[in-house]
Amino acid sequence: MKLGIPGTRRAATVVLTSGAVLTTGLVATPAQATAPTPTPALAAAAAKPSISAKGGYVMNSGTGKSLYTKAADTRRSTGSTTKIMTARVVLAQKNLNLNRKVTIQKAYSDYIVRNTASSARLIVGDKVTVRQLLYGLMLPSGCDAAYALADTFGSGSSRSARVKSFIGKMNSTAKSLGLKNTHFDSFDGIGKGSNYSTPRDLTKLTRDAMKNATFRTVVKTRSTKQKTVTKSGGYRYMNWTNTNPLLGTYSGATGVKTGSGPEAKYCLVFSATRGGKTVIGTVLASSSSAKRTSDAKKLLTYGFSK
Repeated sequence: MKLGIPGTRRAATVVLTSGAVLTTGLVATPAQATAPTPTPALAAAAAKPSISAKGGYVMNSGTGKSLYTKAADTRRSTGSTTKIMTARVVLAQKNLNLNRKVTIQKAYSDYIVRNTASSARLIVGDKVTVRQLLYGLMLPSGCDAAYALADTFGSGSSRSARVKSFIGKMNSTAKSLGLKNTHFDSFDGIGKGSNYSTPRDLTKLTRDAMKNATFRTVVKTRSTKQKTVTKSGGYRYMNWTNTNPLLGTYSGATGVKTGSGPEAKYCLVFSATRGGKTVIGTVLASSSSAKRTSDAKKLLTYGFSK
């Protein structure tokens, strides 16, 4: 009786003395008698989740509707989620040949060592295709792969000029997409103090990038084995595993990219599709790797409930 609808306690008391009065009472309150009682499960589904990340955003990719916001427009360091834009710029090149071979330079390897950066373990002198560099960029989060792509697709007579040109393309693309709180000063997220974005902007960027079939294929890949040509004309195999913990652990997960760093903390741009509905979102500055995964799963589940 404690879980009954309001008013039924009095009716129950009367029934001890008069069944006729009980009948009258029930007829007098039909709305009360038929009103559904909310279940705890439904209430939980509608509750806005609490996340450890300082910033978060979720949208329905199909409609563009915002489903969740937490400091969604506050600028923060983005870590390697920057590489989403790196890939986006490469894939937007006119007459792009994904099978074009790029020779790995010592400068890319030296850069990794100098910055203690995440690496695709590219070997100097090897010839690697643009498609393979995209896998090396997005799965193991290779800063060497990012450098190779920036050097290849930037314009200029020197490597520094080409890199500067490529970063310029990243910023012009951000502007064209209406990302008003985004700026890049690096091709990989190892910035110089002016590499930032917001949860909303990164989600909008990713929604746009996911329109490209190659991008979608790369970011949903859990692991890959790629054959590259060595300097001597032989070949070797490169094995890369995706750093995204959602792949294989969250039903329907389709990407996208992790990021971390002293300033950025732990970041994750994520997407998943269930029943024809795609949800995309971002968490920035989560407190740990485990927390960013938990945050993303909470937000995806919440997004699908909306």
